[in-house]
Amino acid sequence: MPLSPAARSLLDMAYRVGAPRFQDLSPEQARHSFQKLQFAFRPDAPAVASTTEVPMARADGSALLARLYRPLSSQPQDVLPLLIYFHGGGWCVGDVASYDVLCRQLANASCCAVLSVDYRLAPEHPFPAALEDAAFAFDWAITHADLLGVDVKRIALGGDSAGGNLSIVTALSLRAAPIEPRFLLLLYPSTEINSTRASRQRYGEGYFLDFGTLQWFFEHYLPAGQSEDWRASPMRAASLAGLPPAFVLSAEFDPLVDDCAAFAQRLHAQGVDVEYVQIDGVLHGFITLGKLFPQAEQAIQAAAAALARALAAPG
Repeated sequence: MPLSPAARSLLDMAYRVGAPRFQDLSPEQARHSFQKLQFAFRPDAPAVASTTEVPMARADGSALLARLYRPLSSQPQDVLPLLIYFHGGGWCVGDVASYDVLCRQLANASCCAVLSVDYRLAPEHPFPAALEDAAFAFDWAITHADLLGVDVKRIALGGDSAGGNLSIVTALSLRAAPIEPRFLLLLYPSTEINSTRASRQRYGEGYFLDFGTLQWFFEHYLPAGQSEDWRASPMRAASLAGLPPAFVLSAEFDPLVDDCAAFAQRLHAQGVDVEYVQIDGVLHGFITLGKLFPQAEQAIQAAAAALARALAAPG
């Protein structure tokens, strides 16, 4: 399928005005640029039943911040399934505010609570800080399920791009734990740092997430060069068997699309129940830009439906 008119318009705008690429920016500038893009092209925020700022206290006295969304259909006394969501942004940019609309949409469409985690970013906090925060968030949610009003037996992990990576690695680390995540919601996840699959070259220049930007992310997140560590590249894990069922969504014109497809194929080959959906005509990152991409609503509905099925109450 050809590139959608919306995708072409975004690319034309970005390259026509000579917008600086991430590799030309400081981390602070890149974060500001990313947030401006999200705020400019995200749809209006739908109402939800409630949002609550959640400080998850650590033993050292610090706190990992998160925001809890309860869907519009819920009542305060309802015990809900929970999606713990890790935002995208190459482990270096992105925040809870930029993903506010998406988390509201997912909560309402799935009838699940969503806990959006403000994990630490590189380069100030390189690998494995974000992974430590992801694991802590899962443990904290289990311990404080009553406070959150959620069912400890119906918790999913999810995220887009780098956030999908954090979800996969956290789930791999929790295999055989007393309480494991029940589902993985993976939106164009980063599964392999060094990939030779064709899409890395095919869409490596001129499609927004270009080669230089990927390298900028990888070098800031992995300054010690741990690209072969399975915790950075979960495709390199010895086995994916034992992971929970997964929904994997990809974008056609994305350098990571072949990696996403290969990861889904390996999940299936190793006995994991997986649903793979490719959205044609769109770019990496499209799902938060619903004002520009009508396909974003289609993708959110598909993801939310899979999440709702996976976390449905037994019986």
